[in-house]
Amino acid sequence: MSGETYHPILYVRGFAMRDSEIEDTVNTPYMGFNLGATRLRQAPDQSFVHFIFESPLIRLMKEYGYQDVYEGGAEREGRLPRRSIVIHRFYEGEGGEGARASILEAADSLGERILWLRERICGDDAAARRAFRVYLVAHSMGGLICRCLLQNRRVASDESRACVDKVFTYGTPHNGIEMVGLNVPRFLGLWDINNFNRRSIAETLDLEPINGRVSHLNGCFPPERFMSLVGTNHRDYNLTRFAVGPMSDGLVKIDNAYIDGGPRAHCYLSHSGHYGMVNSEEGYQNLTRFLFGDTRVTGQLVVEALPLPPSLVRAREEGKRIEGSYLFECTVTPRMHPPIPLSDRRAEQASAIFRRYDELFHPERAGHDHARHPVLFSVFLDTRKIQVGRTLVFVADVAVRSTEFKVDGFWFLSQRIPDENLFREKLVIRATRSDDGWTLRCIPADERWGESRGSDLERDEGGWYLPLASPKGFRARLYLAFTAWE
Repeated sequence: MSGETYHPILYVRGFAMRDSEIEDTVNTPYMGFNLGATRLRQAPDQSFVHFIFESPLIRLMKEYGYQDVYEGGAEREGRLPRRSIVIHRFYEGEGGEGARASILEAADSLGERILWLRERICGDDAAARRAFRVYLVAHSMGGLICRCLLQNRRVASDESRACVDKVFTYGTPHNGIEMVGLNVPRFLGLWDINNFNRRSIAETLDLEPINGRVSHLNGCFPPERFMSLVGTNHRDYNLTRFAVGPMSDGLVKIDNAYIDGGPRAHCYLSHSGHYGMVNSEEGYQNLTRFLFGDTRVTGQLVVEALPLPPSLVRAREEGKRIEGSYLFECTVTPRMHPPIPLSDRRAEQASAIFRRYDELFHPERAGHDHARHPVLFSVFLDTRKIQVGRTLVFVADVAVRSTEFKVDGFWFLSQRIPDENLFREKLVIRATRSDDGWTLRCIPADERWGESRGSDLERDEGGWYLPLASPKGFRARLYLAFTAWE
């Protein structure tokens, strides 16, 4: 990657609720982007060692040559390097004191900050100014500020919007926040919590809801260049986790934390804190591959057969009514040390993909115009990180299981085996790019050594696929789409 393709990074922090939190924010140089974490990992000799994640800010400096803009206790004078990291300090009022800026005001000043940064990097170089782009990286409400800049034409300027190349959000409530199953009400103005009411979001972003959702970009920005990191660990967040519940990061529900039509990764991380997504290796690996990677890989499972246990087959043949749904799990981990999953969706974390039988095989009965075959993952990779040869290697740990079944309205318990899988396999995917395209091979690592050469994927009108089957009768095709990314 040439130096010209590294764009400056503008970080937009999340929501500070209480006045004391705003005060802490304005007195912090990097507003949270500098927070790291430590984790214990077990070594081969059974001892435990600390794994240190220094913080995204420091890692970007160490690994990609980025610099902050501070020098001698102030923003440096004169020209700035292209690889600069700038903190959008929207909580500062006059004299640097804490202020509760609205999303509209913060978005407007974000546009001004982008143009300020262009001036400091490009000067009066006309060609450089035309080519100038910026990455926006935001946590929580910061993602709504970025969307307001991009979607509300009454805010900032088209000139500043045209400078945005990619957006990455951690735990942003793109479709609002829900407490005890209800969207936070508009009248709850205490600490500006009504920012996360869907009607308020629609007005702030100047959009009309689609099917009740406000998590779309309304044609104002390419959704494929807007990535969402979705947290699935509600247990390690603060007390709001009791009001929000599982299938969330402790504050934002999984289904509310992404942009419709955009790439997203699910990781077992909480909204913030010691186990939060911003100060996590998983977040950093997704961020850098999205910003700087050169390959996007999407895996979609097209299901052909979902078998029932023999006792349920007999019950169905006797005319009894069978009710049940299915859970699709997938964890994607590239070859690296230590192994870090880029996407992790599992039933025990309440993040597995849920599908009803009719959604897959009788979509018209479920109110859909096509079968809802699950997209198991969409991840970004970087061929420059390959350590040996020219081959990208990653593991997709795929499992399919059913929910509990009901027979004629009663739970099927007498012969039920808990957590029984219909299919499970660790699939090692090896992808080598050449002038003619990709050579794709797969090794079923539960049966063979993952470092072996593997077998070629098959291809039909839908693309490259891997046939999956189990002795129980499960059948599917895992389609893998490799596309260039920049």
